[in-house]
Amino acid sequence: MTSYLEFEKPVAELEAKISDLRKAAGEDSDVDISNELKRLELKSAQLLENTYRDLSPWQKTQVARHPSRPHFHDYVSMGFTDFMPMGGDRAYGDDQAIMGGLAQIDGRKIVLIGHEKGNDTESRIRHNFGMGKPEGYRKAIRLMELADRFGLPVVTLVDTSGAFPGIEAEERGQAEAIARSTEACLALGVPLIAAIVGEGGSGGAVALASAERVLMFEHAVYSVISPEGCASILWRTAEKAPQAAEAMKMTAQDLAKLGVIDRIVPEPMGGAQRDPQAAVANLTKAIGEELDELSGLSSEELRRKREDRFLAIGRESLQ
Repeated sequence: MTSYLEFEKPVAELEAKISDLRKAAGEDSDVDISNELKRLELKSAQLLENTYRDLSPWQKTQVARHPSRPHFHDYVSMGFTDFMPMGGDRAYGDDQAIMGGLAQIDGRKIVLIGHEKGNDTESRIRHNFGMGKPEGYRKAIRLMELADRFGLPVVTLVDTSGAFPGIEAEERGQAEAIARSTEACLALGVPLIAAIVGEGGSGGAVALASAERVLMFEHAVYSVISPEGCASILWRTAEKAPQAAEAMKMTAQDLAKLGVIDRIVPEPMGGAQRDPQAAVANLTKAIGEELDELSGLSSEELRRKREDRFLAIGRESLQ
């Protein structure tokens, strides 16, 4: 069953009419409504296209958070092969919010790391809604060190509202773990491709996205704080979140102009949640192309490339 966002209500109403018409046609085979169905389907497709052509930053935030959007396990099952999960940080435990292991993409061996939000109540609780704890980021560090040791490229799939802010996470060194994970990204001697596939929130996202190539789905968002959090600080109310989202320049289109990301990956019309298979295919194709481009670079060249891209962020916009 399709889950509709608030701004998609006109599309939902039209698609409900189409569904009712199909049902009525099935019950009464003597009535030919094929032309009417085609007309309504064309109108629905056009309405959906018009709606998604001019999404506001706040609407894109809602799309990025859509519960039916593909998550880490979906990418593994549809876009990667021979995934062998590896768990634990060898210090405390295994964080289910950050998953990772060995995998292949188009026959190329890689280390794959990413946030998993879950797709129902039970799995969302188990994966802590994609909010990583210190042991999750330390697991990511362990996997990156493994990749470096065996010369395997690293691919990260970022989708989190931020690292878990609970007291127990702070007690176990959340800030230090995030900083160490960011450092591990920057020190890698193998290619690192990061993809913002949904939400990229704060340091919890940066800890897996400090790469030489950062990709981003066209309806994903990437910011230092959530629009609600920003609005609560500036205006003392989360109701100003749409205005905050506009000011924060958190969309893929704005971030590409600022040089924060390197490539925008197109989504199916209506967002990745409408056709996860097509969305995953678009992303894996882009990742493969980026890995091909980086495959001939030495470790020193890769580190220099990362350093240069981060030092260049925002410079063109200030000139």
